[in-house]
Amino acid sequence: MISCPNCNHQNPAGAVQCESCFTPLPALSACPNCGASIQSDASFCGQCGFNLQTIATASSSAGSVPPPPPLDPEALSAAFPDLIPPDPIIIPDPIVAVPPPPIPAATSPAPSAPEPAPAAPAPSANTPAANPPVEVRPTLNLSQGRVPEGHTQLQMQTAKLLHVQTNVVIELPQSVPVVHIGKPNDRIPPDIDVSGFPNSEIVSRIHADIRVEGDVYFVEDVGSSNGTYVNNSPLPVGSRYRLRPGDRISLGKGDKVTFLFQLA
Repeated sequence: MISCPNCNHQNPAGAVQCESCFTPLPALSACPNCGASIQSDASFCGQCGFNLQTIATASSSAGSVPPPPPLDPEALSAAFPDLIPPDPIIIPDPIVAVPPPPIPAATSPAPSAPEPAPAAPAPSANTPAANPPVEVRPTLNLSQGRVPEGHTQLQMQTAKLLHVQTNVVIELPQSVPVVHIGKPNDRIPPDIDVSGFPNSEIVSRIHADIRVEGDVYFVEDVGSSNGTYVNNSPLPVGSRYRLRPGDRISLGKGDKVTFLFQLA
């Protein structure tokens, strides 16, 4: 049976479009490792985790174009004749520098007596002091883990997933650009293991990824068997969805393994 990505209608094997909403159905193929039915554009098998990109790379390298034959030196010499030798370089005459004429000495006037400096005005009550006192403030020292009063400490936001069925909160690992969600396998170990949650049998071993770009989070389905749904809408394979606080992420059909995306 083929599940429609638009209305979840179960269609018979080999159907091209959905019998209910006439949406084009994804093509299916067999996994070369375990024989399970998978989508033709999937990157990994949802049952055994086999990497399907290695087969595509091997097929593309087999049909590559052979390198061109080496060039014949005699054919190159016949196609490009010898260059005409350039004319000899003519060395110009050296330039003789002419010294400038001497400048006659000018008669300087006799030095005059220096004028006396004006007397400084007497300080008044409204005149500010020449050197006002400088206020010394204490420096900010964070080595002891305490922030003095009057200073604001910046806090890093933390992304979390709340499991709806059990109310368990999972904090996303920081400093990790891609967070893998699935079950244990020998291909890509999951950063978030859902094998201990109820109804985890509908979740593939390599199911979905959460990508972190700065302070923006995206969720992406990586070719799971039962699909990924965001706010009850199916997420196409290879498409990313920007997550916002309160978004509902369902792994598989039936809303049985559901998480709420949160930012703290």
